[in-house]
Amino acid sequence: MFDALTQKLNAIFQRLANRGRLTEQEVDSALREVRLALLEADVHFKVARDFIARVRERAVGQEVLQGINPGHQVVKIVYDELTHVLSAGEHRLRPAPQPPTVVLLVGLQGSGKTTTAAKLALHLRRTGGQKSLLVACDLKRPAAVQQLQVLGRQLDIPVYAEEGATSPVAVARNGLQKARQLGVHWAIFDTGGRLHIAEEMMEEVRQVKDALSPHEVLLVVDAMTGQDAVRSAGEFHQRLGLTGIILTKLDGDARGGAALSITAVTGVPIKFIGVGERPDALEAFYPERMAQRILGMGDVLSLVEKAQQAVDQQKARELQKKLETAKFDLQDFLEQLRALRRMGPLQQVLEHLPGFAQMKGKIPAEELDEGYLKRIEAIILSMTPQERQHPEIIDGSRRRRIARGSGTTVQDVNALLKQFAEMQALMKRLAQLRRRGLGGVLWR
Repeated sequence: MFDALTQKLNAIFQRLANRGRLTEQEVDSALREVRLALLEADVHFKVARDFIARVRERAVGQEVLQGINPGHQVVKIVYDELTHVLSAGEHRLRPAPQPPTVVLLVGLQGSGKTTTAAKLALHLRRTGGQKSLLVACDLKRPAAVQQLQVLGRQLDIPVYAEEGATSPVAVARNGLQKARQLGVHWAIFDTGGRLHIAEEMMEEVRQVKDALSPHEVLLVVDAMTGQDAVRSAGEFHQRLGLTGIILTKLDGDARGGAALSITAVTGVPIKFIGVGERPDALEAFYPERMAQRILGMGDVLSLVEKAQQAVDQQKARELQKKLETAKFDLQDFLEQLRALRRMGPLQQVLEHLPGFAQMKGKIPAEELDEGYLKRIEAIILSMTPQERQHPEIIDGSRRRRIARGSGTTVQDVNALLKQFAEMQALMKRLAQLRRRGLGGVLWR
């Protein structure tokens, strides 16, 4: 996500930070590079132009140019302006005074409306414990209704559909009635789309909207289509009056132009971003967190939220006690590894860490691959319970047996045991510091 843009911006700002003082000419030169980087990232040219103008207005002031570290101050200004570009209106869903809250999903065919509907229902259940009903109003695309029903069964989310129905408006009305009967918090309506903006499609969606009077009208749009996404968002907003946008496939968009342009051009806030195919790969959108990611500062708050959903809190407390007493063993390590995998693909998880964009090129590609975690898991699973608790007993013959059992090499087993021994040594040193009253801050 934003890989190319992040790397270019970091290179520009690194040069600025290495200079004790900046001149107006140096700022202008850097901002020309920033503007070029934005345009190469497929950011709308007007958005890039206005962004640079606002940054320059603040960055060439006396307070910045004569400050203690003007380079860092310029980065702070860029961060503020990026947050401004990404912000507009209310980025959270607005619950209705009386449930169910009606959410109408609209968009072009292929943008991911159906899967997004299911992901949104799962997100609302996981983050707020609130139940949803999915309503299948896409009667045009072959198997759209069946796809939603399959997703509903997989995620244990009820789906309202009518076999052989031909009127999306009738299905929508009946679906809303069903949502009221079930007493769910949210009624999420999946509607039909086309490969391009079409009058017939717009009229159909408008009729569904009129029948439902939805509290939220969300456009689901493919981030990888760049400026086409921005143009279609403008047309949908003009005709339907959008309340928000869900950007899908953002994990595959290395440029990021749609994310940086769509709100500034349309005035419609991004409410969610899709970052993968997994059912839980839908994240609430926060402008300031996205600005941090673009600048390579990470997104620790989102990472913490992912961890809270993936980790059993009782087990987390038990683990903390083991860490505090340096009794962390390979079985504990295996459980933490599985929790990490539940948080999503390894590279996506690491992208939330500050500085990962700069480190990425230095980390062996195989260690960022999902197969790397699977190999580690296979090695630990090939050990006996005693070996997991006391890895120091694993001699040469045991290592060969573990390698055969896990389908790896003895070198792989040796590497894991070495890394774990170093981790254990660090835990023991920290535990000693804590007992002496020197490391309490590390455990808070």
